[in-house]
Amino acid sequence: MKNYKLNSNNLSHISESVTIPQYNRSKLKTGIVHVGIGGFHRAHEAFYTDQLLHDESVTDWGICGVALLDFDTKIYNTLKEQDGLYTLIVKELDGTHTRQVIGSIVEYLFAPEAPLKVIEKMASPDVKIITLTITEGGYNYNEATKDFDFDNPLIQHDLKHPNSPKTIFGYLTQALKLRKDRGLKGCTIQSCDNIQGNGHMAKRMLLRYVSTAAPDLVAWIESHVSFPNAMVDRITPATSEADIINLQETTGVEDAWPVVCEPFKQWVIEDDFIEGRPAWETVGAQFVSNVEPYEKMKLSLLNAGHSVLGILGALLGYDTIDEAVNNPNVSSFLNRYMDVEVSAVLGDLEGIDLSDYKRSLLERFGNINIKDQIDRICSESSAKIPIFILPTVNAQLAENGPVKLAAFVIAAWAIYSLGKDEKGHALNIKDAMASLLSEKAKAAVENPKAFLEIESVFGKLKNDSSFVEAYTQAYKNIMDQGVEKCVIAINRNHENNN
Repeated sequence: MKNYKLNSNNLSHISESVTIPQYNRSKLKTGIVHVGIGGFHRAHEAFYTDQLLHDESVTDWGICGVALLDFDTKIYNTLKEQDGLYTLIVKELDGTHTRQVIGSIVEYLFAPEAPLKVIEKMASPDVKIITLTITEGGYNYNEATKDFDFDNPLIQHDLKHPNSPKTIFGYLTQALKLRKDRGLKGCTIQSCDNIQGNGHMAKRMLLRYVSTAAPDLVAWIESHVSFPNAMVDRITPATSEADIINLQETTGVEDAWPVVCEPFKQWVIEDDFIEGRPAWETVGAQFVSNVEPYEKMKLSLLNAGHSVLGILGALLGYDTIDEAVNNPNVSSFLNRYMDVEVSAVLGDLEGIDLSDYKRSLLERFGNINIKDQIDRICSESSAKIPIFILPTVNAQLAENGPVKLAAFVIAAWAIYSLGKDEKGHALNIKDAMASLLSEKAKAAVENPKAFLEIESVFGKLKNDSSFVEAYTQAYKNIMDQGVEKCVIAINRNHENNN
């Protein structure tokens, strides 16, 4: 089998072994700028858009992918060398792989290298939508103050150097300012991140920044920019070297950065687009008037479930999520957490079979072909925990409800933040707050409550005596007995009480 590098010139050869785009990419006009061209975007929005573009009457919705950070150099260079093309590898439950080349990314920009080009592209009259996957921490929200963090050094830089920004807020502000000054139409800014009310969050944080950076722009944004909420879902583990080698050996395709994902996908979008939108509903997305019930369910069950499995699995020495969930004791604990503490606070979920949804999550987590790395799931936990788990805690506390299982997870995270698993092996902790987490985790060895003093994560939770009591007891139990003995005891107690 002859190998071919993935690029536009080699598509005809590659088509003999892998499905390729059946539309003319050269005829596409860029209508979407997407910031954050990592694996999830390429498995989700770019995939949906690729499917839509197979309708040859659709030519206005090509994507310009923007690599925002210095860290993104590799993905930018890869897409540049491959003409924006990449292979999407869907790992089915039966172990087979479905492969296709995605062609919806037709332009690509590296923001640190050419900030003015990015600003101009966002301000282009052809661009109707700017979409974001900038991670939970990218919204610069402080959990303690419930407000925008103006103390962030990168934000301070953007305020002083508006034409060479480093954050999404600096770029959006300058681009929208150009649209206003040039008399152009507004656009839609659509978050694709795992935040409840992600559109509301994007709007609120941007307006807080603009109120200081360009106060005269606030009223224009209110009138000319929409921020639809959306719920996104597709498990997309980090691509491994083995994935790259397997693709080449089985198909002859040399792709420097293919994307791996599960077969399940979901995209529920609030239909609030101020200057038009793609007909994504024709390829499986769902447009609704209110996204909140869907996103609350997903964040509180799937994303929280991932964090539970990641933290407990890391302490147990597991490398992947499927290893953790296929431990029956850990799986039973997660099931109880979802049933006892989460389900009761989700509210009305008309049209959703919650029991079936929770069963499907355990099946998806347990897909042994996905091999989602635990250190990926645990990365940036300081941004994830306040979004995925603490809303459930706070809702239960408001009703004097149960919080012991969530408190157990937070205690496990405090111990995880010490940097070693229960076998003494070092953990790969990737978190913007890693230094502070480590400092508080060490203090917690003598005083467990010290970990809860990180106000930007926990807010005022340290003042709630019932949670502190449950957390402190869980912390001591894990330190004394280890995670597995604790979850066995928790599961047994729940069985005896039911």
